[in-house]
Order: sequence, then structure tokens, then C-alpha cells
Amino acid sequence: MASHENFMIAKARELEEKWKQADRQSDMVNSPPHYSDGNIETIDYIVDVLGEYEAISYCHGNVIKYTGSRLWKKDDPIQDAEKAVWYLNKMIELMKKTQGVNW
Repeated sequence: MASHENFMIAKARELEEKWKQADRQSDMVNSPPHYSDGNIETIDYIVDVLGEYEAISYCHGNVIKYTGSRLWKKDDPIQDAEKAVWYLNKMIELMKKTQGVNW
């Protein structure tokens, strides 16, 4: 049991160090450290599991999330707007890949 606890503590410290070293504004939009802990970024995993066409809806939902009422209720509306733009760009990329195939 202690071995697992030590492993979890080490992982938490490792992630904390990633956060400290990150350029908070750009990395939190383009590649948040908590989305890339491992061998694959979360968005790549989602596209792999859902497929490119279905991942369009996932991205669309995040655009809505980051531009909806939360925009002015969270700590950093500029960062949330940048995240919405990131997801919109990813959505457009996926739409171009699936155009003529699924729609």
C-alpha cells in the first residue's frame, strides 16, 4: 500500500512541477499540462475513440461551453475565449477532414 501512496505522491509532484513550469496563458489554451499527462493528448484520444465526425460535436460543445454564460463568471474570460477559438479551429479541421464523407 505504501508503494502505491509513494507513486501517487510522486505523480502529484510531477504534475505540480509541470504546472509551475508552464507558460500559464498559452499552455492552458493550447496544451494544458493536465490534458497531456501520458503518451497521448486528451483531444487525440477523444478523436480516436469517437471518430473524426463525432468529435466535431464534442468540439462544438466546448465552443458553446467556453462562450456561454461561464465566460464572464470564471476567473479568466480571455483564456476561456481563447479556448473556444482553439476548439473552433479543431472543429473546422475535423469538418474539412470529413467533408463529403459523413455530410
